[in-house]
Amino acid sequence: MNSTDIGGWGVLLAILAGAIRTSTPYLFVSLGECLTEKSGRINMSQEANLVLGAMTAYATAYLTQSPWLGVLAAGCAGAVLGIIHAWICGHPKVNDIAVGIALMLLGNGIAFFLGKPFIQPIAPHLPSFSFGFWSDIPQVKAALEINLLFLVGLALAPLLAWFFTHTRWGLIVRTVGDSQDAAEALGFPVNTVRLLATMTGGFFSGIGGAFLSLYYPGSWNEGLSSGQGLIAVALVVFARWQPMRCLYAALIFGGAGAIGPALQSIGFTSGYYLFNAAPYLLTLALMIATCSPQRALIGAPGELSITK
Repeated sequence: MNSTDIGGWGVLLAILAGAIRTSTPYLFVSLGECLTEKSGRINMSQEANLVLGAMTAYATAYLTQSPWLGVLAAGCAGAVLGIIHAWICGHPKVNDIAVGIALMLLGNGIAFFLGKPFIQPIAPHLPSFSFGFWSDIPQVKAALEINLLFLVGLALAPLLAWFFTHTRWGLIVRTVGDSQDAAEALGFPVNTVRLLATMTGGFFSGIGGAFLSLYYPGSWNEGLSSGQGLIAVALVVFARWQPMRCLYAALIFGGAGAIGPALQSIGFTSGYYLFNAAPYLLTLALMIATCSPQRALIGAPGELSITK
């Protein structure tokens, strides 16, 4: 098939490409939050981890001309916010949700303030792999242009699921998240486990931010995230705290976010902004659908704030 005019198939390919690209930040943040919540702590500052990671990645890549150093710096920035969150929440009678909201505002403010000099400069982007080399159709090639970070996230989901079910450290994290009293009786360092889980979760979220600024859309500005970090936190509840379900849910949300641009590419502009709101409408619909007392907390770690 040599024709570049593939009609409705072009929309499906555009949604596929969008699902792969747009889902990557959702995937990293949701996996990071899944790890954090498995330890019994909710981190509502994942939005700040994402935004601060995006700014740090872009600034580092611009200053060093190395996008991979930018990815590493983004992860470290997210990890630092995670450590701060875990340290504050380690004190008695501290509400982790309130702390997360406060750190979200602080982290976003720091990112916007420090990131102002990097709005105009152009940083080097992350490379991608073309899995559509076998086709001469531009839409197919574009849909199968995949960044390495997506493949890393794709491998990270089953690896994290295996970690929870087949390793001693995974069992410790789950025990700490399900019952602090039981964990302490077994001699597990509860605060240390939660600090490591929250720090690692922040690291993952920072990498998700690096994808935003260094690949898709591939720039830094104050509206880059559009609330994806908060949506990813809600996505973990929808995924029932299971890493593989986080992967599937991230792809669904990514595809929903690609509907508007895909339809616009074929000249369908009526209701364009409504289609762009699809991820937010989907989040609301999922929260409503899973809010019944019988289903809302199935699979939730017992020590989460929402279970008490």
